[in-house]
Amino acid sequence: MAAPGLLGRKIGMTQIFDEKGAAVPVTVIEAGPCPVLTVRSVDRDGYQAVQLGFRNKPRRLASRAQRGQVAKLDSKRSKRLAAAGSVAVLKADCEPQRFIREFRSSAEDFTVGQVFTVEVFADVKAVDVTGTTKGRGTAGVMKRHGFHGQRASHGVKKVHRHQGGTGMNTSPARVFKGKRMAGRFGNERSTMRNLKVVRVDQENGLLLVRGAVPGPIGGYVVVRPTNKIVRVPTAAPISKKKAASK
Repeated sequence: MAAPGLLGRKIGMTQIFDEKGAAVPVTVIEAGPCPVLTVRSVDRDGYQAVQLGFRNKPRRLASRAQRGQVAKLDSKRSKRLAAAGSVAVLKADCEPQRFIREFRSSAEDFTVGQVFTVEVFADVKAVDVTGTTKGRGTAGVMKRHGFHGQRASHGVKKVHRHQGGTGMNTSPARVFKGKRMAGRFGNERSTMRNLKVVRVDQENGLLLVRGAVPGPIGGYVVVRPTNKIVRVPTAAPISKKKAASK
């Protein structure tokens, strides 16, 4: 069964040339290898999912909880549960992972410790990439929302980048929720959908997708096969009157 997705890291943007010699802007993503850390089941967890990890973390930098997630650790509690007949959860027996995410999917065909690489996208034509956008701090309305600002003429003094009035009349005598104002810009979860897969470099574990991907260079991303359905337009049906006239 193919993986429901992969975890990766944004390497940067470049361009390549297709067969016709046209330049194609692409984003290079280091996708995988991703070991399966946990398999969620309905009987034990109440839902089905598979948990993947990405990028090894040195054990000396990992907490005991992170080490216990991937390997069995001896403790008084584990010995007490074993003596009571409790079945221990399977461990992936790998290094602690830096980036961990779950994919809601039928997890019957997955096993703990299984490793997925970028080759799972060998036959995929388009993907959805989810990441965290660059944080730009507190920004004004011109930078955050693309406002034009005030006029650069006489009578407008030192408020050229302001948004203008936000108040209402006596009725409703308030500012509606969602009014576009200055505030925190960026540092939000964002998904770019239906990005074309240009190249899959299995030797180096790289995935090249057309277009931009949210986040800075080195930011972690989640890559899934796209679920966007491309509808092919069909010809409009010919009415009976037009068909009879013909």
